[in-house]
Amino acid sequence: MSQNKLFPPLCCSYQVNFPPFLFEAFLYAPIDDGSSKAKIGNDAIVFTLYKKEAVMWETLSMSGVDKETMQRIREKTILQAQERAKEATEAKATARREDQKYALNVMMKIEEEERKKIEDMKENERRKATKELEAWKECQRNAGGQEGARREEKAGQQEKPFEERRKLKHQSLTGSSTSRHSAVKGRDSESIFPEDLEDRVPAPRPAGSIAVSFTPRVFPTALRESQAAQEEEWLHKQAQARRAMNTDAPEFCDLKEEEKNPEWLREKGNKLFATENYLAAINAYNLAIRLNKEIPVLYLNRAACHLKLKNLHKAIEDSSTALGLLTPPVVDNADARMKAHVRRGTAFCQLELYVEGLQDYEAALRIDPGNATVQNDAEKIRTIIQGTELKSQ
Repeated sequence: MSQNKLFPPLCCSYQVNFPPFLFEAFLYAPIDDGSSKAKIGNDAIVFTLYKKEAVMWETLSMSGVDKETMQRIREKTILQAQERAKEATEAKATARREDQKYALNVMMKIEEEERKKIEDMKENERRKATKELEAWKECQRNAGGQEGARREEKAGQQEKPFEERRKLKHQSLTGSSTSRHSAVKGRDSESIFPEDLEDRVPAPRPAGSIAVSFTPRVFPTALRESQAAQEEEWLHKQAQARRAMNTDAPEFCDLKEEEKNPEWLREKGNKLFATENYLAAINAYNLAIRLNKEIPVLYLNRAACHLKLKNLHKAIEDSSTALGLLTPPVVDNADARMKAHVRRGTAFCQLELYVEGLQDYEAALRIDPGNATVQNDAEKIRTIIQGTELKSQ
C-alpha cells in the first residue's frame, strides 16, 4: 500500500491512485476540505467526509457528467489546491518571520538588560568613589580646623608678652613731652615692629609629597565612557582566547611543552617568515591555530605567508577570519585590523578585483588616515580602475 497516491478532497472531485488502479468520484456537493479525511490500510480505504452545508444529498456522486465537465472540475480543483498550498507556504513564511522578529526582540531586550546592568554597576562605582572622596575631604577639613586652632592658641600666647611690653613702653612715653618727641623721632627712624619679632615667627612647614596612584590601563588612550563597553568586550574575548586551548587531542601527545604554546609557535613562525621560509612558517601557524583558533594574529601572519606564495584565495580567507576575530573595533586592535584590510586588498588586486581591493584599502585608511604608503597604493588602484573604465567606454 506504500505506492498509492491520495489526493485530498478538492471541491466536488475525489481521487485515490493505487497503481494500476485509480478511484475517482465527483461528489454531489462541496465538502469541508479541512475536516474531511481519507485513511488507507488493510487493503481498504476509508473516507470520512463532512458536508459544507447540512443538507440531504440525493446521491453520493454526480450523475450524467460528461468529459468536459469532469475536466473543468479537475482543473478547478487543481487550481484551488495550488492556491491553498501557496497560502499555506505564505502562512509558514509569515510565521517564520514572526518567530525571527520575536527572537530578535528577545535578544534586543536581553542586550538592553545587560547594558542597563553595566550602567548600574558604573553608577554604583561612581557613587562609591564620590562618597569616599567626600569622606576624605571631611577628614582633611577636620584635621585643618584642629591645626588652625592650635596655631591661633600658640599665637595668642606669644602676643601676651608683646602687649605687656607695649603698654609699659606707652606709659613711659607719656611721662614728658620731650621724651614723647624723642620717642616719635625714634619711631620715624626705626621699625614699628619689635626687634625680637623675627625670632618669634614660626619656621615654614617642611615640604612633603603625596603619592597618587592611577588605575592601570591596557589601552594607550584615556578612558572614554562611549568606548568602555567595547573595550571590556575586547578584553573579555582576549581572556577567553587565551583559555581556549586544545592540547588534549591525541595528535599533540608527542609534542614538547613549549611546542604546545601558541605564542611560542607564533614567534617561531615569525622567525621563519623573516628567513623567507614561508612554507615552514605556515606549518608553525597551522599548528598554533589547531591549538587555539581564537587568536587573530595567527591568521593575519598566515595570510602574509600566503601572499608571498601567491596563494591569494587563502590569503583572502585568512584575512577575513582575522577581521572577524578583531571585534569589537578598539584602539588596541586598530593596527591588526589595518594590516588585515591591506593584505586582503592586496590579494584582491593581484586577482585583478580592483574594486574590492580599493574598498579594503579605504577601510585601512579610515583606521590609519596618516599612513602614506597605504594612501599611495590606494591612489594607484584608483588610477587603474579609472583606466579600465575609460578602455571599456
